[in-house]
Amino acid sequence: MTSRIFREDLLAGQVAVITGGGTGIGRATALEMAALGADIALVGRRPEPLRHTQDEIGQLGRTALALPCDIRDYDAVGKTVDAVLDRFGRIDTLFNNAGGQFFQPSTDLTPGGWQAVLNTNLSGTFFFTQHVANRAMIPSGGGAIVNMVINMWRGQPAAVHSAAARAGIDNLTKSLSVEWAVHKIRINAVAPGTVRTEGLDQYPEDVVRQLRSIIPLKREGTPEEIAWLVCYLASEAGAWITGETICIDGGSQNWGSMWNIPDDNSDIQGYRRDE
Repeated sequence: MTSRIFREDLLAGQVAVITGGGTGIGRATALEMAALGADIALVGRRPEPLRHTQDEIGQLGRTALALPCDIRDYDAVGKTVDAVLDRFGRIDTLFNNAGGQFFQPSTDLTPGGWQAVLNTNLSGTFFFTQHVANRAMIPSGGGAIVNMVINMWRGQPAAVHSAAARAGIDNLTKSLSVEWAVHKIRINAVAPGTVRTEGLDQYPEDVVRQLRSIIPLKREGTPEEIAWLVCYLASEAGAWITGETICIDGGSQNWGSMWNIPDDNSDIQGYRRDE
């Protein structure tokens, strides 16, 4: 595999940590970075997808380390970062890709559901960011961090937990870009719209159709298109970009909203999840 976009040695000699690296956008980014010369530490909850992506990276002639980890566990994250440093000796890029959400009316959202999404998306992102900065990037004199958010600037009805968490990540990105500039750490975020990954399969088909209908370019994105943006931000091409959240959604943020405001209090089909 060679990159369709970048020169093959763009990330030669670098080490990247990718959370949620076994599937979807994380996997696509891992493969692209490996094709550009980087070695990869793959982090995720499930060992099997990590091992599969690890094997694919091995076929590209690069080294990959598969590290199962619950990113909500602060101490486990620290041990995972130490394992990366023990194996590779450095971390040049961190892609905080792992996260999750589900659609549900906010009136039905339980404390457990709320906390699970905030712990994974917001706390997990900060835990990895802090550990990588303290253990690797500050001692070595810099690095690049890319965070995952969503297109949430108009709000995210029926996914208020995720919207709140991702908005927190957006401000985390801005805040740390200033605070850690002295350490030569660049930190940015990407905000994909609807991307055709395995995660999209969990949503009802009518919801997917609605999501597709508000994309001006009239198609879903691909994991590879998000991966290319992450690689750009991690490379020397992005050396003067920090504190930015870049929306990549086929124009959706500039057009309409899929949220229908009903005339009464009837349930909105497709957004109620059975517990």
